[in-house]
Amino acid sequence: MIVGDLKPMEEIVAMIGGYRKVLILGCGSCVTVCLSGGEREARQLARELSHPMHYREAPPEVSVGSILRQCERDLVAAYQEIDPGTEAVLSLACGAGVQTLAEAFEPLPILPALNTTFFGASSKPGVWSEVCRGCGDCVLSQTGGICPIARCAKSLFNGPCGGSQNGACEVDPTTPCAWMMICYRLKKQGKLHLLETLSPPRDWQPGGGAGPRERIRTGVGLPQ
Repeated sequence: MIVGDLKPMEEIVAMIGGYRKVLILGCGSCVTVCLSGGEREARQLARELSHPMHYREAPPEVSVGSILRQCERDLVAAYQEIDPGTEAVLSLACGAGVQTLAEAFEPLPILPALNTTFFGASSKPGVWSEVCRGCGDCVLSQTGGICPIARCAKSLFNGPCGGSQNGACEVDPTTPCAWMMICYRLKKQGKLHLLETLSPPRDWQPGGGAGPRERIRTGVGLPQ
C-alpha cells in the first residue's frame, strides 16, 4: 500500500491562506489504512485549520468530503461534487490522487496535504515499513521474498556490501542488512544455490528510467 504523512501544519496553512473557501477531501484507500488521509483525518485537519491562531486575517471557510479512491478519474468525475464558490481543494491522498483531481477539475487548484513516502506493509499495528520501490522488474522469486532494491540502503543487487556487520546495515546499525535477511531466508528454504548466479546490471527503464510509466489492459473500458 502507499504510505503518506501529513505535511507540517505551517506548510498547509501557507498553501490555503489565500483562499476563502476550501474543500478538504479525504481518500478512502491506502492513506485511510495508514491513518493519514481518511474521512476522520480530514475532519481532524478541518478542525485544526479552522483555528484563527494560524492566520493573520479570518480563516478560510472549510468543508470536508471523502471519496473511495482519488486516483480513479472516472470515479472522481461520477461521484465527487465541488460546492459552488470553492476556491481550492486540499487533498489527503497520495501524489497520484492529487494529480488525478487536478486533471478532473482543472483549473481548480488541488493542493497536497500529504507527503507521499513509500510503498509499505504493516509489520505490526500502527507501523508500516517500506518493502517495495515499484521498480517494474520484480526479483522476489530469487531473493526469498525480500526486496533488495527497497530494503537495502544501497539497493545492491548481488549480495551485501563489505560494511555490513553482524547482520546489521552499515548505513544504519539498527536496521537489519537486507542481504543477510535474504541469505537466512534462502537457507531456510534450501535455496542458497540461487545466490550463485550473478545478476546483470539493472535495466531501469521498467522502473521509470524511460519516463512516466503506463499500464493498459484491453477489454476494461467501454467500446469506443
